[in-house]
Amino acid sequence: MPDTEKDQPRHHITDLKAGAHVMTLDAGVFCVFHAPGQMEAGPSGLPGIRISRAPGSPEDAVEVVTFAEDGWMGAANSAALVRIRRGPAGIMVTTYQDGQTGGEAPRLQVIRLIGGVPAGQVAGENVASIATGEAGTGRASVSGAAGQGTHEVIAHVQRRGDVGCAVGEWVGKKDSKRWVEGFSITPSGDDIKASDIEYQAVLGRGWLSPWAEGGQFCGSRGMSLPILGLRVRLKEAAAQNWSLELTACFTDGTESTLTEGEDDALQAESLAPLEAFCVSFVPLRQRKSVKASSTAGEGKAIKQGGTNTRTRSSKA
Repeated sequence: MPDTEKDQPRHHITDLKAGAHVMTLDAGVFCVFHAPGQMEAGPSGLPGIRISRAPGSPEDAVEVVTFAEDGWMGAANSAALVRIRRGPAGIMVTTYQDGQTGGEAPRLQVIRLIGGVPAGQVAGENVASIATGEAGTGRASVSGAAGQGTHEVIAHVQRRGDVGCAVGEWVGKKDSKRWVEGFSITPSGDDIKASDIEYQAVLGRGWLSPWAEGGQFCGSRGMSLPILGLRVRLKEAAAQNWSLELTACFTDGTESTLTEGEDDALQAESLAPLEAFCVSFVPLRQRKSVKASSTAGEGKAIKQGGTNTRTRSSKA
């Protein structure tokens, strides 16, 4: 007879230690991110954190965006965006730990990105701490903080910090798989100044930060929160004489270019994080001259082609 006990599949069950916290937030956009200096997850994938809409909060009032569709944030170096359309509303933060190995629960911080401030500005207010974390470290900053350095274009890149370049050059590194967390653009030429430009960061599908003026930092630093694209435009006076050229590449390998006359945000269809971008300005008269020359050249080539054809026909 078969050994029925031996033939039975083995089921391994791990006891977990879990803790749940409900946080009530006013209307606005918030960033929930790991406090710095935490250990990565162990072989079991724990500890970790899941963020979701709290029971009792209207479904259409709360939206949570994380790298994982199920709201899983892991043990360290991750973040989530929470949009409260109608406040106050609650989010549930659940922490999970391996019951056998124990260890410290992940520590989180929450910062208000948008809400309770005039249009075009963003508050950098520490709202609260969750689990065993403490709010208010000097290592994280949000939109509205001025970019540092003398470069015209500055980007805060994952695990690299602030990098800079001149207008017309690439900032960030293609194919590096390191995302951009925030940026600033400060043109320093005589023709286009910082006051002539404004821009936004793509925070999620259909989510754009408020407009930032030239020279202002847009996005975040030290939160492990990537931006998913950007939108840049010239103000009316500058737009009458200059054309904006914008190209961006993303961590999934996608590259996108803003064509003439468009005022849309550059982002990947997959919503992959922004990896690098290049912004430059071309005088409209120069663009028109190039177009006119190109059109004239095409016309001449067509005319010559027709002459050659007629010549060959006459010889025949």
